[in-house]
Amino acid sequence: MDMIGQQRIFASRDVVWKALNDPEILKASIPGCEELVKLSDTDMTATAVIKVGPIKTKFQGAVTLSELDPPNGYRITGEGKGGIAGFAKGGATVLLEQDGVATILHYDVSGEVGGKLSQLGGRLIDATARQMSAAFFKTFSDEIARRHGAITPQTHQGQNRPQSGLQSASAINEQKAGSHAHIGSLLLLCAAIAGFWYAFGATLPVLLPAEGGRAHVSADFASALVLIFVASVGYLLGRQTSAR
Repeated sequence: MDMIGQQRIFASRDVVWKALNDPEILKASIPGCEELVKLSDTDMTATAVIKVGPIKTKFQGAVTLSELDPPNGYRITGEGKGGIAGFAKGGATVLLEQDGVATILHYDVSGEVGGKLSQLGGRLIDATARQMSAAFFKTFSDEIARRHGAITPQTHQGQNRPQSGLQSASAINEQKAGSHAHIGSLLLLCAAIAGFWYAFGATLPVLLPAEGGRAHVSADFASALVLIFVASVGYLLGRQTSAR
């Protein structure tokens, strides 16, 4: 069984390194782990109940840390015996890479099983190993966040999210520009409607009697029409200039 991968954990490399050496966090993170005792800085013993396909058994074994390079990584090796179910042994190289507010944990795992477990087939064993790995890293990340107050993906995104009820200056300026554009457009619309009525001889209270078959407007109304049109055009041109 060989497995290579990586896991992004939202915590500093120092925090992740300490967690990898914390027996309480490791015990809580390892699926089925019932006991994990740290004998020294490099040696631990573990007891875990593991289920692979139809076989469920309790493994007891020893774990050794070597090639320690804090906080960059280490190598971990172990062997567990499960009675008549067989045995499992293997090792993994773990490397930690700081990536902004997060840490990328790279792992390269190799292992083998014997006894009845070896009769289950490589696919089932590999699938079980991957499921346990995914469960381990999820719980491991959660434990780091709970115990060390590390940043989770949700809180990290929340820090970059604008607070509700507040608007940026650009958004406010866009709203103002939109309001001014609506006012200018309304003025132009009024002038266009008035011009349309005038051009086609509409009958309005301000119109004078028709001469030669066509209605005409009073001088006051015509002056007001021209002023509205000129004001609206000037207003819009002024807004466009200021926007630049």
